[in-house]
Amino acid sequence: MSMNKNIARLAVTAGLTAALSFGGVMAPVTMAFADGAAGSTVTFEDDTYSSTTTYKGIQIFTADVDGTTVKNIQWAGSGEQQTAIRDAVVKAINEWSQAHRQGTYDSKNAQEAAEWLNKNSGVTVNNEQVANNNVLSMIAANLNGTGFDWKTTSAETPSLTGLDAGYWLFLTGTVDYTATDKSTDTFSAPVYAVVDGKTDMHVTPKKDVPTVDKKILDDADAAAATDIKTSSQWNDIADSQIGQEVNYKLTGSVASNYATYDSYAYKFTDTLSKGLDFVDGSVKVYALNGINYTEINAGQYDARCVDNTLTVEFKVGEGKKGLKDVQGVDANTQIVVFYKAKLNKNAVTGNGNGEEKGNFNTVKLEYSNNPYTEGAGTSVEGGAGDFTFKLNLNKVDQGTEKGLAGTVFTIKSADSNTVGQYVASRDAAGVVAGQLVTVADANKLPGYVKFTSDKDGKISVSGLDAGSYTVTEVQTPDDTKYTKAEPFTFTIKAEYKDNAAELEKITVSPSENDEHRSDVALGTLNNTPGDNTLTATNGTAANVETGEINITVGNTKSVGLPLTGLNGVTFTWIAGGVVLCIGVAHLIRSRKQAEESEQE
Repeated sequence: MSMNKNIARLAVTAGLTAALSFGGVMAPVTMAFADGAAGSTVTFEDDTYSSTTTYKGIQIFTADVDGTTVKNIQWAGSGEQQTAIRDAVVKAINEWSQAHRQGTYDSKNAQEAAEWLNKNSGVTVNNEQVANNNVLSMIAANLNGTGFDWKTTSAETPSLTGLDAGYWLFLTGTVDYTATDKSTDTFSAPVYAVVDGKTDMHVTPKKDVPTVDKKILDDADAAAATDIKTSSQWNDIADSQIGQEVNYKLTGSVASNYATYDSYAYKFTDTLSKGLDFVDGSVKVYALNGINYTEINAGQYDARCVDNTLTVEFKVGEGKKGLKDVQGVDANTQIVVFYKAKLNKNAVTGNGNGEEKGNFNTVKLEYSNNPYTEGAGTSVEGGAGDFTFKLNLNKVDQGTEKGLAGTVFTIKSADSNTVGQYVASRDAAGVVAGQLVTVADANKLPGYVKFTSDKDGKISVSGLDAGSYTVTEVQTPDDTKYTKAEPFTFTIKAEYKDNAAELEKITVSPSENDEHRSDVALGTLNNTPGDNTLTATNGTAANVETGEINITVGNTKSVGLPLTGLNGVTFTWIAGGVVLCIGVAHLIRSRKQAEESEQE
């Protein structure tokens, strides 16, 4: 095979009309003919390009390029610059050769170096990764240091102009950084391309910046799932009972040029709201490839929760390479963190009424964003909300509609997964007011599941889950002339806005057996005493902003009326009794006299 054919083959395999993308995938490259142009222009078509993002390029070899023919290959640059480029390439080839037990490489001839790269780089138009141990990545790492004259795009124009014919390497120059040296962008894997010195090229980098997402699994869905990891019910929003453990899932992606990195720092930071408590020991971390979950050994990451902030970190340093120490992770892998938290007594109800809406909590992801330095990027935050509700139960005299103090109730769950469990009325050891407790625990602490109406006839309990509850009156007010109300069941249903952690509607409904009762009203009363029927004011059953549910229950009072003319009636009864007694005595005397006469 002739030398020119070898060089032409190199031109094709290295990417004459296609280049390795910034994300490690072949990037589309189009060429536009520019007659008489003084060098080629390479334009980076980046949707996220900003004034703080730049690209840079450096020529490695000069060459005469004519179609698919490449000849007269020489080292690019001049003087010290040329020497530095040559040494960087030769050093990378030598290190790669020794790592692959191919002996040493010390040729400084440009054509021989190009031929070697053609044979050993392993790059084709179908190549998916340029791994950190690929010789092309090693060359990029060596050239990325100081002492090299890079051409750099301007803040306004993502193009490099006046490029001479030959082999070029392109990298990200800068990305957007905040004042804390964090970025929501990421650097690139190397892009290698052959430039003919007259045709313009357009390169579309595929950076695929890492992202993070947070989901929550409603308790009812968790109870029904055979495996929560694969449940299809993970969502942005759930509603829960106070004290109830709820499952959260954090899902992070990695950079599409993950293979370019020798080490990869990776850290989830999840800030829990004041209304949530982290459940110790609940963290589990998995590598997700396709549909397959592989649990990551806890010794490979550091998980801790301090001041209500949970961090799960794959550290770099002290012999550790972060996520790179985990087997089976590539650019398509997702890292998934599962943990549990529960609502506490500080949880806001409903939309929070100006406070922390829906106990919303957020997560961000920090990651290595430059394969050649220790730069770090930070993802856009993701979050999830856990809503809860408050019951206001009003006890009144059904006739006067005035509040009744001293009425005692119990509240039980009527949902299938927690049916029969009591709502706690007061805090106890290991129990929070509003929390569901089992019947066995309720029997141990009977005073902590009984609600007593105050002087205005009211009881309130925060931290209820959406669902069904049964209210039972276990003791009437001190006035024993009141009769107990029959137990009744109601259901709370919550509806949320699409794509937003916001409560849109609360519906409160009675059970089928209770919907026509005159002693139970869903809402606050419309102030019509005397009709012996409780009627609620429209729209008062629930409040979306505060998450409050209002229900009014009546007691009927038995009243004894005086009997008119009681003294006269009493005299009549007495007189009648006397007459009856005289009659009976006379009858007995008469029979006795008759019997004595017969005996004579």
